[in-house]
Amino acid sequence: MQAHHTPPAGPLSARQQAIVTISALTATGDLPHLHDALAKGLDAGLTVNEEKEELVHLYAYCGFPRSINGLNTLLKLLDERKAKGLKSELGKEASPIAENGSKYERGKKVLETLTGRPEPAVKTGYGAFSPEIDRFLKEHLFADIFERDVLTYQERELTTITALVSLGGVEAQLQGHLGIGLHLGLTAA
Repeated sequence: MQAHHTPPAGPLSARQQAIVTISALTATGDLPHLHDALAKGLDAGLTVNEEKEELVHLYAYCGFPRSINGLNTLLKLLDERKAKGLKSELGKEASPIAENGSKYERGKKVLETLTGRPEPAVKTGYGAFSPEIDRFLKEHLFADIFERDVLTYQERELTTITALVSLGGVEAQLQGHLGIGLHLGLTAA
């Protein structure tokens, strides 16, 4: 699928830099600076739907309040741009998700693609202790969210890694996502 193509590694593009800044400011709740970052993101080639998708993606990592505040900030920016006669490229909508198989199995497959390794057959740690959270992660995060094709897997991981760094105190999850980012072609530089 083209939406999940991994471009070659290298320095961050202007689009990727915008994604990083938007993610960090959303995660920390810095709305005045987020407003400016969203404007710069549109100027760097992000579409309205790509920025919206990033803000929606972030709720899984920094909560609905921060995500909704980000969406409201984007709405305010778009109203301001419209009042000034500035065009904002809407971009493509998410394609319908093919619901072949259970959401759990689809999410598991996405996670295996992201990590490059099969999920263990026997759950351990939090997955064994709380099968519900394992199901929520697979069915909702990796099926409902990651299967959406507005952002690539690499762009989603860049968003996620930045949010986790910005939040702090989530080193285990950060290490996991750094590994995924490297697998998807992001570099440590």
